[in-house]
Amino acid sequence: MDPQEAAINRLVLWNIDLTLVDVAIVTRDAYAEAFRAVTGRPLVKLVPPLGRPDSEIVFETLAVNGVQAEDEHLPKFLSALALAFADRRGRLAKEGRMMPGAKDALKSVSRLDGVVQTVLTGTIKGNAVHKLKAFGLDKFVDFELGGYGEEVYPRATLLQVAQGRARQRLGTPFTAANTVLIGDSTRDVQAARIGGAAMIGVASGRSTAGELTEAGADLVLPDLSNASEVVAAVAALTSPVDRKAG
Repeated sequence: MDPQEAAINRLVLWNIDLTLVDVAIVTRDAYAEAFRAVTGRPLVKLVPPLGRPDSEIVFETLAVNGVQAEDEHLPKFLSALALAFADRRGRLAKEGRMMPGAKDALKSVSRLDGVVQTVLTGTIKGNAVHKLKAFGLDKFVDFELGGYGEEVYPRATLLQVAQGRARQRLGTPFTAANTVLIGDSTRDVQAARIGGAAMIGVASGRSTAGELTEAGADLVLPDLSNASEVVAAVAALTSPVDRKAG
């Protein structure tokens, strides 16, 4: 094991959309192309993401557009979505935006002792990489440890999957004591509460500060623009554990 990995004992999971970046225009366009590729019909209505995984959005999008979902629809749609999104990756930085302070926050948290950062997102893995790479955020994230939208698990279970991947790689038990999720929606808060992680709510997206607090976020920030505040929040909510514990 790499000596640097041996010292890692804090796991920081980031939601992507409306926490780190906003690329909704490109995402909608990619969904429309994928829908046409799979069904041969134009997309009339795309259901709102609401923090849900791509796998769930696909099924509901098929339903609201009058398509009876069959077993092969999901893998075909996700494959088509990956291709459509990759074709549009050059538009991400032009038509999307990085959320205020996102890069400095990721960079600053990466300097905190014992931290590894990854993502917990409803986006499929390939598209998650494109979203962060477009804004130069990918270098701060270990994508192999994350949880993604093609994995058909409840979000809370996906959090535990990510913890398991991190433990398998790093040898450290990751629990609510040393794992923190950073996200913008009450669904993120629920995932943290059920899955076993501390929660930093960021009131930059789907949910207000009051909603995040009421849902049970441990700390709520207005956005990521104060990097030292983000680092302090992560440090306060993660307590490095003994590698021999658990």
